[in-house]
Amino acid sequence: MKNDATQGSISAGCLNEGNDATDKAGVRADAVIEMKIIARIRNDFPSKFGIPRQSGVVRELKGRIVFEPEYRNPDALRGIEGFDYLWLIWQFSEAVRDKWSPTVRPPILGGNTRMGVFATRSPFRPNAIGLSSVRLEGAELHTPDGPVLHISGADLMDGTPILDIKPYLAYVDSHPEAAQGFRGEGWKRNLQVDFPEPLLLKVPADKRDGLLGVLAGDPRPTYHDDPERIYGMPFGNQEIRFRVAGKQLIVLDVT
Repeated sequence: MKNDATQGSISAGCLNEGNDATDKAGVRADAVIEMKIIARIRNDFPSKFGIPRQSGVVRELKGRIVFEPEYRNPDALRGIEGFDYLWLIWQFSEAVRDKWSPTVRPPILGGNTRMGVFATRSPFRPNAIGLSSVRLEGAELHTPDGPVLHISGADLMDGTPILDIKPYLAYVDSHPEAAQGFRGEGWKRNLQVDFPEPLLLKVPADKRDGLLGVLAGDPRPTYHDDPERIYGMPFGNQEIRFRVAGKQLIVLDVT
């Protein structure tokens, strides 16, 4: 998959070059499909480090969806205010590769066990596409950047290309009784956060709850367990320095 930021489009095609098979519509299996980048997310994660592992895990995290110039038409959002949640379809823009592997190593299994790529949510896929459910906090139709959607609970990096937005429908999209395979009950590495008040006050008030949620979810790579190691996590315009000892994350500095 190729991300062409200049043209605002992404080309996706089958890697099986030389396959002459066609579907009923006469489309070749190795055909290229062009998808438009309709918007980008703006939030406090300039890098991948610290981004929640799934959407909805840190509901206090705020973000904005800013549309590309071609799609800054308020009519395209008519009726969206009636929904509490949205689906975002987006590109893993930092994980685009020319080739793919049929198996990947999910972090939730410790990073050593391989599972089928289509049984995981790994970013390393034939088409590097992500799917996230986010809460719609509000919509501003007339801003200097055109229509803007305010959301919470996203698991995307700042600037991530968004390919489509659809409303979340609880009566068809929610299946609480569904089996969860090897993922079980989800991520279990939750930490107690020791964030000294003088340091916490350096963080803008409207970002504190989101940051605390990120730290409590243990932002470290799954294979890291060195109590002396000091981490620096970019968050907004600041860097949060911390270390982890046992089940406690200790914030050392905010710069």
